[in-house]
Amino acid sequence: MPATDRAGLWLTLTGGNTNDCAQFEPVMDGIRVARPGPGRPRTRPDRVAADKGYSSRKIRAYLRKRGIACTIPERIDQINGRLRRGESLCRLDRTIYRRRNVIERCFGRLKQHRALATRYDKRATHYQAMVTLACLQLRLP
Repeated sequence: MPATDRAGLWLTLTGGNTNDCAQFEPVMDGIRVARPGPGRPRTRPDRVAADKGYSSRKIRAYLRKRGIACTIPERIDQINGRLRRGESLCRLDRTIYRRRNVIERCFGRLKQHRALATRYDKRATHYQAMVTLACLQLRLP
């Protein structure tokens, strides 16, 4: 599961053979948001924008408990369940959700590197090093 900042810089990396929902809390615990100026980094982002794969009660409760706003669309089965129970539908802020394409663009730019796209490196530390090098290359003019 990837996590990126608003500019598309890769922040964390998890195994590819695990479900994204299962790795949500460890990834969120590993996020450090740099502050402008002195001070230690924040461990709580302002908002999380994710796709439907992260739409679960457990993840929403975790974000609510930490005071993090979320923009996650609901899956169709969750929408149908709400309608059956007579509950109101969750509102999705589409302008914020559209900014999630930064992550998809980051994937696209990183997949241009052959070693990342085909995953030649079998060790996580080597792959993380390649991802870091690719991100640095994206950041340099």
